[in-house]
Amino acid sequence: MKVILQDGTVQECSFEDEVGREAFRHTTSHIMAQAVKRLYPTTKCAIGPAIKDGFYYDFDFDFDFTDENLAEIEAEMKKIVKENLRLTHFTMEREEALKTMSEKGEDYKVELINDLPEDEVLSFFQQGEYLELCAGPHVTYTSAIKAFKLTSVAGAYWRGNEKNKMLTRIYGISFPNKEALDEELTRIEEAKKRDHRKLGKELGLFTLMEEGPGFPFFLPKGMILKNLLLDYWRHIHTRDGYVEISTPIMLDRKLWETSGHWDHYRENMYTTVIDEEDFAIKPMNCPGGMLVYKMEPHSYRDLPIRMGEIGLVHRHEKSGQLHGLMRVRCFNQDDAHIYMTPEQIPYEIKGVVKLIDEVYSKFGFKYHVELSTRPENSMGSDEDWEMATNGLKNALDDLALPYVINEGDGAFYGPKIDFHLEDSLGRTWQCGTIQLDFQLPQRCEAEYIGQDGLAHRPIMIHRVCFGSIERFIGILIEHFAGKFPFWLSPVQVKILPISEKYTGYAEEVEAKLKKLGYRTEVDERSEKIGYKIRAARNERVPYILVVGEKEEEAGTVSVRRRDDGENQDLGILTFDELLTYLEKEEKAYPGA
Repeated sequence: MKVILQDGTVQECSFEDEVGREAFRHTTSHIMAQAVKRLYPTTKCAIGPAIKDGFYYDFDFDFDFTDENLAEIEAEMKKIVKENLRLTHFTMEREEALKTMSEKGEDYKVELINDLPEDEVLSFFQQGEYLELCAGPHVTYTSAIKAFKLTSVAGAYWRGNEKNKMLTRIYGISFPNKEALDEELTRIEEAKKRDHRKLGKELGLFTLMEEGPGFPFFLPKGMILKNLLLDYWRHIHTRDGYVEISTPIMLDRKLWETSGHWDHYRENMYTTVIDEEDFAIKPMNCPGGMLVYKMEPHSYRDLPIRMGEIGLVHRHEKSGQLHGLMRVRCFNQDDAHIYMTPEQIPYEIKGVVKLIDEVYSKFGFKYHVELSTRPENSMGSDEDWEMATNGLKNALDDLALPYVINEGDGAFYGPKIDFHLEDSLGRTWQCGTIQLDFQLPQRCEAEYIGQDGLAHRPIMIHRVCFGSIERFIGILIEHFAGKFPFWLSPVQVKILPISEKYTGYAEEVEAKLKKLGYRTEVDERSEKIGYKIRAARNERVPYILVVGEKEEEAGTVSVRRRDDGENQDLGILTFDELLTYLEKEEKAYPGA
């Protein structure tokens, strides 16, 4: 397909190309806006970009929008596609553009134009009667949009500001053919079934309450899952030479001024006053870790020091951005900070990359890597940034690890390597990160004595594997659809007595398994066995044991195993035969 770029040139692209995919989806958003204006002429249009999984457009309707309206818009879009309208690109002088948009009643476009720099060339696209302030890219004809679907409606503040008007955001997806669209719709339906908020409630893992928006409550089974992850984290970090610390949740304002957070991250921080002094609840663990490093003098012989912390941090997120465990206001971050000499940078970065690779491989995740460079809101010299960025690049190149450059998306204190893992539905999530920091050691006046007997600044690596423990749990719930691996299941074995008469035997089996360290429950409810089996299946328990008269007399159990998501009947087994299966499950996940 042909694509019109921002400068008006036309380029041949496919949907597999990033620019082709963006043009395809961006054009679909314009077709939706054109359909809306045809059906509801008084509606004001805001913005309508292509996004990673499709597109959206924000509208200011003067009536209550319903699902019936969604169907009407979709039908009108199909007409526009059949009309095979040509998209043309042109520029317009500022005064003319303001006059045109004002006459059309497009107040949001007028605001956008007024906020653009005076020397900005104003780019427009036209398709039929519809005119749009837009830089592109777009396809050349509306008929290229073969298959699309409007998927959902949400509220969105204009420009993401809670003080502005709430607009109606319509989301959609589009593809070059119906087969690809149907495949994506199936994936969306599967994602709904796996929604961690739904499964988290069903499996008794966590809850969210009105009394604490964005502050998750972990329930007993959720705590088992969380602690298993933390136990695994501690196992691999102890093995790799990390020491663990814990720093206070609240620290004095002066520390956050020294670290740069007060100036560069203040809007995301919660603050309070104690004894007439300003304090901040920590949004990050690193300044506290730096205080620990500075407690005693260090020699180059002490370095590297690998210092880990599973720290509870708080960050202010807007209410409209909160989403289950994926976006919360407090979370545990599996931080580690490595203090080292410049010569140790490549080795330490490689070690972290290998550790993160080990963690993601354990859970069956594929991933890709991005190198994020200096943002506009940064601190430090050009020389430091260049040295830090090159340090990360060289380590990735030495590992022959493919990566893409993400310009301007680094932390304010240094560039970073981000690991974007891919789940079982093909969705990507940014979790692991490695940040190289020359600034904080300098601002905090951290030192070590070098071989020359003089004081030097250590280089600092900030890194996480899970990222937010809470978010990682949300990803795991959806990745496994709640069917966690045996080692990670809150309940590994569920024992179901056929009737109350056999509860005593069920409890004997439970006691034996618990003594061996297996997480086991007995369903003592006076329900029919078929009901209990269905309930255990819905709980995604790896092993279901049914016990009755025959089993009690013979000292056996009737075993059903969750195999590839389905229950496999293993028949009647002796206790030792059951243990053979359970031990095999354990060996599949060493070190867990």
